Amino acid sequence: MRFSIPGIFGFFVLTLYAGLVARAADPQSYRVDMASTGDGSMDATLRATSELAALRESAPVSPFGLIARARGEVDRLKTVLESYGYYQSAVTITIEGLGLSSTGLAAALTALPKDQSAHVAITFNLGPLYHLRKVDIEGTVPESAQGAFTLTAGAPAVAADVLGAGARLLSALQERGYAFAQVDPPVAYEDQTLPVLDVSFRVDAGARATIGEIKLEGLQRVHEKLVRRRLTLRSGQQYSPTAIEAARRDLLSLGPFAAISVDVGKAVDSTGGVPITFTLRERKRHAVALNAAYSTDLGGSGGVTWSDRNVFGNAEQLVIAASVINLGGSSTNGIGYDTSAKFTIPEFGHRDQSLQIAVGAIKQSLQAYDQNARTSGVALTRKLSSVWTASVGISTTDEQISQPPSSFTASTAVPPSCVDVCNTKYNYTLAALPLSVNYDSTHLASPLDDPTHGMRDSLSVTPTESIGHPNASFIITQIKLAVYFDLHSLGFTDPGRSVLAVRALAGQAQGAAELSLPPDQRFYGGGSGTIRGYAYQSVGPQFCADGSVPAAGKTCPASITSSGAKLPAGSLSGIPIGGTAIAAGTLEFRQRFGANWGSAFFVDGGQVSASLKPLPSEFRIGVGAGARYYTPIGPIRLDVAVPTHRDSISGIFQVYIGLGQAF
Repeated sequence: MRFSIPGIFGFFVLTLYAGLVARAADPQSYRVDMASTGDGSMDATLRATSELAALRESAPVSPFGLIARARGEVDRLKTVLESYGYYQSAVTITIEGLGLSSTGLAAALTALPKDQSAHVAITFNLGPLYHLRKVDIEGTVPESAQGAFTLTAGAPAVAADVLGAGARLLSALQERGYAFAQVDPPVAYEDQTLPVLDVSFRVDAGARATIGEIKLEGLQRVHEKLVRRRLTLRSGQQYSPTAIEAARRDLLSLGPFAAISVDVGKAVDSTGGVPITFTLRERKRHAVALNAAYSTDLGGSGGVTWSDRNVFGNAEQLVIAASVINLGGSSTNGIGYDTSAKFTIPEFGHRDQSLQIAVGAIKQSLQAYDQNARTSGVALTRKLSSVWTASVGISTTDEQISQPPSSFTASTAVPPSCVDVCNTKYNYTLAALPLSVNYDSTHLASPLDDPTHGMRDSLSVTPTESIGHPNASFIITQIKLAVYFDLHSLGFTDPGRSVLAVRALAGQAQGAAELSLPPDQRFYGGGSGTIRGYAYQSVGPQFCADGSVPAAGKTCPASITSSGAKLPAGSLSGIPIGGTAIAAGTLEFRQRFGANWGSAFFVDGGQVSASLKPLPSEFRIGVGAGARYYTPIGPIRLDVAVPTHRDSISGIFQVYIGLGQAF
């Protein structure tokens, strides 16, 4: 048998190569260092476009696959640079210091130890920035739309700006009634000697059109008359895509529709108008929802809600809800219930105006008071704009309520000072005229949705006549503010991922002193709605240990318990009295992780007193953190908070579980 020298050499090379491949890591881990171009926006786009960076962990590759991925990266990143106006740019990628065309690159990669990541470096040579020398429009642009075209000679030749100029011009033409206007993609001409481009747009505005016949399809139970009355679009008005979309969104907000699509005609009809067809898909008429929540102060609660979204065919809504509340909890003395029925009539007497009739019943036994009440009310609500809403109503409450003397431990019998306020069940009849103005710029369909920007504010004034023990006339005023800052605007994170939320609450009851107000009409602090970390209603004035009410500026008297033990002066019972004023606020940072998880860190603070004070004297602060799991119907919230001022009611910490953010 004969062997040629080239054959022996080739066999040796193949054997060596096989040995290297056997030692090489597969897949090959690597790290990417991308140089900065000096432009933050361009750097961000380059990183977002890079497959080397995006697929590094999710799609591992072999050493030779890494080389192929890097070679495909060059053109991809160069396209990004050109889109920013750098048409003579260059992208250089090295792996382990070797260029992609280096003959030793494959051997260098296969020689790496299995536990060592390859180093990928990406650098850029931008070259000159191209500018626009000429900007021409072929065709006639109506004078009313000329202002929308802002691209001028001398501007950097950024692709997004050039394409955006054409898109804005087309949108402006359509908004001004030129329904079938055409703006062709721009044609660019490069100068071979200078870093400049000449750009030309071809425009055909066509004829101006109006809204033609409006058709409604898909209606089943909802009356067409209601939809026609609600529709903001009218035949004969000037054609406008914005007006068409606004009409679609407005119909969707009515309630009984799950989806609405719009089909715009491809040509004008015999009247010179563009026919519009709305296809409406109705939601299921009936719905059942379950709810549950838990907190260490109020215990567990659970209930069911039944809804009829279209009672008589005019989008009337009937909602019946029933819940069991106060299942355990440090601030409760027994299980209670909360039931209600609400009937809403939309378009009542005026567009964007609804009438709601509500009845309810609640029974609860809290540390602060026992209550058994029946409520009823009628409210007229008007939507003033996309963000403003006003409401006026009449409500009545018939209740039996008391503050339980059994909780006092200081004396063998309820002292005379307590008899008038806490020894007897009293019947109250309340008649109120609630007035409110609300502002909401979050533009969310449901209060359970997670707000990431905008504000939710309200002002309510409720004059009330109370017939009971004693009779009283008073006005309760409350201001609530909630602001949401998306930190994306500061360049920190992606939109909606990091949010700073702030809320503030101020309220005051005027016209009656603390003990003249029915206990449920007083202000209390503590709990998820005000100051987390403190038990529900635990922040504010308390009865003395002997059941008496501490005089203004005075401490509680010394007292003797039923066992004969002496309690020193200043001892409190732990039973809240409530106050006539409240001030509270929250600062909360919310961060999302991945698709469904998030966290929150917060500080709550506030006080309850006999009057609003510019300098709080007994301010209570709670701090805490929480986890969030985001679902299609809203985030599931778990918060743990601790009080910075320990008391006998709140304990070491409080836990809150519910659906939706705290505010």
